[in-house]
Amino acid sequence: MAPSQSSQPAIREHIATVISNETVNNQYKQLCLSVPPLALQVKPGQFFHLLCPQVDELSPFFRRPMSIYRIDRRRSRLHFLYKISGVGTAAMAKLQPGNPFNIFGPLGQGFRLEPSWQNLLVMARGVGLATLAPLVQTAQREGRQVYAICSARSAEYLLSVDYFRELGATVFSVTDSDGSSDVAEIEKLIVDLILQHGIDAFFTCGSNRLLKLSQDLTRAYNLSGQVALEQQMACGLGMCYCCVRTFIQDSKPVDLRVCKEGPVFDLQEAVTW
Repeated sequence: MAPSQSSQPAIREHIATVISNETVNNQYKQLCLSVPPLALQVKPGQFFHLLCPQVDELSPFFRRPMSIYRIDRRRSRLHFLYKISGVGTAAMAKLQPGNPFNIFGPLGQGFRLEPSWQNLLVMARGVGLATLAPLVQTAQREGRQVYAICSARSAEYLLSVDYFRELGATVFSVTDSDGSSDVAEIEKLIVDLILQHGIDAFFTCGSNRLLKLSQDLTRAYNLSGQVALEQQMACGLGMCYCCVRTFIQDSKPVDLRVCKEGPVFDLQEAVTW
């Protein structure tokens, strides 16, 4: 279940400053912001609502929800990893160092780490890996071991591999191009990790196939797990009910807001699509 609302840091509007906005590959960019101290109270799995600039012919209206990719508290910086997929992110791609940038948050419920979970499995595909990166940061700081499965169409689109290794994770790269991202292949890999390294908990984001596989394996081996879900949002505060999805709690369907009750949910409560 989600942690209590009272444990969450206060939600505020912050004026950040762009430090860099660099290309990662031909699909993704990484935005680095200098932020006020209160913005650094974000927890892994939470997100900010970004006020995309209006520039040239690009005039995005709604804010864009985006999870944190990296938290650098020493230098008061937050990083976002994003794919240019519409008007808002295309406008973001035009941000230059020194530009002010309005961010609102932190929002939502983040990941929960129980003290007994010392061997963690994180797996995601594409930009879903961005959401898991702060969790790997926290695990490193707390002396936990992380095994990361990074999935993509081909090697040139793999994200976070080097970063996860820098954080001490054991990384497995799987791709569609060589067949290693096939569900049956990933299942064999995970079962080996469970049996050889005593995985305590699963964490995933961004792939229906990986969500379904995670649910099956956590049930089979009686393990805990959490999933961070992506959903279209308007207000980001739970008032507009734009991001409602169906979940299963106590064997009954319930409708929950991804922005408010999530975006992180118990793995077994999520309904695959």
